[in-house]
Amino acid sequence: MCRWLGYSGAPLYLDELLFKPKRSLIQQSLQARGGSTTNGDGFGIGWYGEKEEPGLFKALRPAWNDANLRSIAAQVRSPLFLAHVRAATGSAIQRTNCHPFQHGRWLFVHNGEIRGFRDIRRDLVLSVDPALFPEIEGTTDTEVMLHLALTLGLETEPVAAMERMVGLVEEIGGRHGVEHPISMTVGITDGDRIFAFRYSSERASFTLYHSVSMQALRELDPGADKFSDDARLVVSEPLTELSSEWIEIPESSALVVEAGEVELQGFTPIPPD
Repeated sequence: MCRWLGYSGAPLYLDELLFKPKRSLIQQSLQARGGSTTNGDGFGIGWYGEKEEPGLFKALRPAWNDANLRSIAAQVRSPLFLAHVRAATGSAIQRTNCHPFQHGRWLFVHNGEIRGFRDIRRDLVLSVDPALFPEIEGTTDTEVMLHLALTLGLETEPVAAMERMVGLVEEIGGRHGVEHPISMTVGITDGDRIFAFRYSSERASFTLYHSVSMQALRELDPGADKFSDDARLVVSEPLTELSSEWIEIPESSALVVEAGEVELQGFTPIPPD
């Protein structure tokens, strides 16, 4: 089980969320709550600046023990970023398997798994657009999920494309006798919006939360004045002990964060024709 975080708001130094909170993402990489206690099989950060495509830093060292990460996070400011700490679920521990995965301006992170992936991987990969296939560098189910979603329209219809992707995985998994083929919380961004998804075939997904308004956070915590009014967070696990700061995203849901507005909608897989 991995942990991930997405931030959208006024430009913020990465370490404000990666290192400084009591339950920061780096602290979670060392001592997560529920599932895998440690997430030390690599990490990655993708952030947006003045250029069209995001910056990307990924490494194999445990996040809690990487001096380069600490130095970069203290110097880089961004209005939108995704960060991920990894606990491998069967695929090799190598840099090409670290999240976020990138396609042009898009970034993709995932917590969960495609069950029976070794048995159904061939059928899944054959469903990827041949023009996208050369982009797959690693061996994870996550990277295949991204390229299936791109094949099915991610860049124009993100939520519908994810519903089609999950429907395809469940259909192929079912044909191979895989029970409950997919479990996921997923974060996707195009640099302007964050899309978050919580879904599993057995309706028992890993946790996912979003922050309440930053104005409310300021009332709860005077130290939160570094955040802009439109700042929003999406996290696998809350960064503070105050439950009133976080709203759990329901099972089988899609969340869209844009310019400080949060829209929640249902998520229903769409089987292939």
